[in-house]
Amino acid sequence: MDFLSNIVQQVITVLYNMTATVGLPNYGLAIIIMTIIVKILLYPLTKKQIESTKAMMAMQPKMKAIQEKYKNDKQRLNMELANLYKQENVNPLAGCLPLLVQMPIMIGIFYGIRDFHYVGPANFLWIQSISNPDPMYILPVLSALTTFMQSKQTMPDTSSAQNKMMLYFMPLFIGYISFSFPAGLVLYWVVMNLMQIGQQALMNKATVK
Repeated sequence: MDFLSNIVQQVITVLYNMTATVGLPNYGLAIIIMTIIVKILLYPLTKKQIESTKAMMAMQPKMKAIQEKYKNDKQRLNMELANLYKQENVNPLAGCLPLLVQMPIMIGIFYGIRDFHYVGPANFLWIQSISNPDPMYILPVLSALTTFMQSKQTMPDTSSAQNKMMLYFMPLFIGYISFSFPAGLVLYWVVMNLMQIGQQALMNKATVK
């Protein structure tokens, strides 16, 4: 993971130098640009993951009916579920592979930004140094809010207790831990969420058309 985090830190430095050449030297801006680039590059994987998740959610009523009908016959249950996947042309593991590919990258970015050593001023808007937590708690609140919006967008079915718990618990947890994280890391999370929300909205719009 050190290899990936070192690459992330090098990219931030390069982007910071680029902002400096146009007269706007700012590490926060460099992190925003890097996040946008990463989300654009990973869009094909994100699209595949979202499509697989939506397909699985659309199948839930049929799956529940099969599970209820064959709840006492596990062998028949597995066979019927396999037939359902085949009929709907859905691979239940299709959403896992994109996630597995993205996960090391996301972890590398996390450690890269968290452990980044800023050279010179690291101010950003109201924050004196993004190497420290946000003193006004604006970014942690935004991290919780955007996480909730993203979860709500990708989890339209909140009828189950488990989904409800995840919908509200995860944003609160992200917001809570963001209070102690460097502001640069929380900034990355907020921008990443906003990009994810935008990409999801574009995909939903394209599906409707």
